[in-house]
Amino acid sequence: MDSVGLIGCGNIGGRVAQVLVRKGFAVCACDADPARAAAVGAEPATLAEVAAQPLVLLSLPSSREVEAVVEGPGGLLEHGAAELVIVDLTTADPASTRRLHARCAERGIRFVDAGVTGGAAAAAAGTLVVLVGGDEDAIAAARPVLEAIAAQILLMGPSGAGHATKAVNNVLNAVTLAATGEAMLAGAAAGLDPARLLEAINAGSGASWASANRFPRIVAGEDMPGGLSVELMAKDVDVFLRLAAEAGTPTAIAEACVATYRAAIDAGYGDQVANAIVTAMNDGVPLPER
Repeated sequence: MDSVGLIGCGNIGGRVAQVLVRKGFAVCACDADPARAAAVGAEPATLAEVAAQPLVLLSLPSSREVEAVVEGPGGLLEHGAAELVIVDLTTADPASTRRLHARCAERGIRFVDAGVTGGAAAAAAGTLVVLVGGDEDAIAAARPVLEAIAAQILLMGPSGAGHATKAVNNVLNAVTLAATGEAMLAGAAAGLDPARLLEAINAGSGASWASANRFPRIVAGEDMPGGLSVELMAKDVDVFLRLAAEAGTPTAIAEACVATYRAAIDAGYGDQVANAIVTAMNDGVPLPER
């Protein structure tokens, strides 16, 4: 397979397109802004033209947009041929994913959920970790493309399992970012040097992906290009909350976490990289300055 369709050329999708082009795939892409497709080296295309490809990657903000491009007028169900493979990289609602999988199967279209983790840097390097759910034959068909963008492909189970795994992963991402922010703010207010405090955390049992990867940038006052926004982080926690409600498991920590992100959105930080949650919690003052 040397031709791939892509819908969504944002932070992750655009970088995925660049990796595929670099590795010799012909990528035709559909985006709300056609200029973004051209900017990442893809051939700008309509939704119908993308549907004509043997495999289509989706990289969209949420299940709402996924449902629109799959089921909506002029969408993939309308234009896609039998045996089309749809691979959804979106952080999507597992219940929606399972429903779309069933609808696509009625048309002979194969739907694979493939949540990705590693962030914009991994997407640009082609070293994402891909969390996959779906039928074995569909996953096998998608594997050459997934191998081109990923360092690791983890098969999590049937339809919805990949997106359920991503929801669990992302709630931990959101919680550890917010919790480490609270801890760092308290330490700084107690007179500790933020850089030395972070060094101690990362050498001890309080270390996390957030403390190791996000907080060096936060303490240095640096941006994190292409990072997930505060608004999308809150959306991801909402996906987890629906998953947990369906399963009947506790959600007290996730509920407190999403309230923190929603407060930051209300304060005007919604479109900023999620690291801005620390500034939002610090009354608009970046961590090192307090």
